[in-house]
Amino acid sequence: MSLLDHFSTQLDVLKQQGDLRQFTSNIQQDRYIIIHDQKMLNLASNDYLGLGSNIHLREQFFDETPNTARWMSSSSSRLLTGNFSEYEQLEASLSQAFHGRSALLFNSGYHMNIGILPALADSKTLILADKLIHASMIDGIRLSTAKYVRYRHNDLIHLTQLLQKYHADDAFERIIIVTESIFSMDGDETDLAELVRIKKQFSKVMLYVDEAHAIGVRGEHGLGCAEQYGVMGEIDLLVGTFGKAMASIGGYLICHQVIRDYLINSMRPLIFSTAQPPICMAWTDFIFKKVLHLNAERQHLQQLSQYLQQAVQAKGFDCPSTSHIVPVIIGESTKTVGKAKALQNAGFYIMPVRPPTVPQNSSRLRISLTAQIQQTDLHQLIDLL
Repeated sequence: MSLLDHFSTQLDVLKQQGDLRQFTSNIQQDRYIIIHDQKMLNLASNDYLGLGSNIHLREQFFDETPNTARWMSSSSSRLLTGNFSEYEQLEASLSQAFHGRSALLFNSGYHMNIGILPALADSKTLILADKLIHASMIDGIRLSTAKYVRYRHNDLIHLTQLLQKYHADDAFERIIIVTESIFSMDGDETDLAELVRIKKQFSKVMLYVDEAHAIGVRGEHGLGCAEQYGVMGEIDLLVGTFGKAMASIGGYLICHQVIRDYLINSMRPLIFSTAQPPICMAWTDFIFKKVLHLNAERQHLQQLSQYLQQAVQAKGFDCPSTSHIVPVIIGESTKTVGKAKALQNAGFYIMPVRPPTVPQNSSRLRISLTAQIQQTDLHQLIDLL
């Protein structure tokens, strides 16, 4: 047991701090979740458009998909025998939607973010990353041989100062700015239009934007904040995931054909991973074509989000959100866990988010809204806050 004592002690420390995590079995129905026979309004899911819990969509998909097309495994990487037609169809759908730019698929958003940067960024590359980017992008940066500097969160003045400092340095052949469009913990946004304007002032700069929490819910066709602000063609590496509003699994990159070809030949998580089951790609293509026309759901989600943001602020909480992710920042972990349990007991499934997911002393309740929820569903929650 002596070999396990260290890990046991660390678990005890996490428990005392209120930071111990465990898996929870659940059953999900419509906008509700059932845990230990308790039915609660699900305010912790990333199923932003309610498509993942829509049984009618699943029935339609399987009715339209013959058994001969229900491949449950690709059994290979795409470079061997895993490049089924379903992959090419989904990439064609993405390319058409994103105005003819090339598309490349990945097994997950994490695979995507830990693979692209190490493949593209060498010792002659500088990465300038927003302080609050997702852990997967941080890991991707660390796996690369590039020098990196993190700029203050959403501080584009600080970013510009760093660009002015490093752009003239002959040691760097390229500079990659890395950010998210909507941030997963604060629910706030990057000013993409201003970011693109800044990028155009520097010839060696490429822009990497993760739309994981924006795809499906922003833009006229749900193509993300880049579509909403009219800058889709100006972002060199536009990435996102299918595992949230798109009700599926995997990640995608929208880029120039040269970048796509280069990654196919250099990106380790792509080259050395068994490709996703073709049926998953067929489902994603089916859902993606639906999402393009869900403007009413997007508008409802936006109105609901604004209502809750204003209510949280009126209660005196710090709420930086401008999106469907609405944090209630409390601070101390144990207090946050206690508040989450009280809300769960009242019928609202809200999870506490604690370090290391967020910085120390910024533990929060992360309320994740979906288009299935109505404003009246939130009245009691707001009272309890």
